[in-house]
Amino acid sequence: MRETDIPERPGLEKDTGGTEFARWYWTKEELVAFARTHRLPAAGGKQEIAARVAAFLDGTDAPPPAARRKAGKQLVPPLSAATVVPEGQRCSQVLRAWLHGELGPGFHFDAAMRGFFAAADGTTTLGDALAHWAATRGGDPGEVAPQFELNRFSRQWHRRNPGGTRGQMLAAWMLHRSLPVDLRGEFSGSESARSRG
Repeated sequence: MRETDIPERPGLEKDTGGTEFARWYWTKEELVAFARTHRLPAAGGKQEIAARVAAFLDGTDAPPPAARRKAGKQLVPPLSAATVVPEGQRCSQVLRAWLHGELGPGFHFDAAMRGFFAAADGTTTLGDALAHWAATRGGDPGEVAPQFELNRFSRQWHRRNPGGTRGQMLAAWMLHRSLPVDLRGEFSGSESARSRG
């Protein structure tokens, strides 16, 4: 298939069917704007909003809202390795800054660290978080959760294009997300660094 044969993405309108909606990539901003225009709940993650929009377009009942974990009291400075991690602690900027200071510039909230804080029940400390970081380095990075679409794409693209640059990967991402799902495989190799403007 030639690039000129790629269909144009339709606008997100009330008469877009759920099947056609599911073929395309939509930004969270587009989904929120559509939801608000049609008086749908616009809160939650991108996948949750997309499920509501798809149900609306198909004329079916929206899935029930995802259960939300209440955030408890959040950590504030000063922090130390002995600081107890409260239940409901978010991966906040305060926490990021402290962990970055302790672990260096390579620290980031990956799936292992997000999981550690999500499981906090008031019995673990920031020292345990440091040990968890050390214990989870060097292994298989694990699966990237579906909601982190760019991260998933980036990891796969760099595996296929080990010498590729971030700029090339981002150009490939822009092409990838502009394609309908059923055509992505044909344009997902190293040639996908081209962009469709």
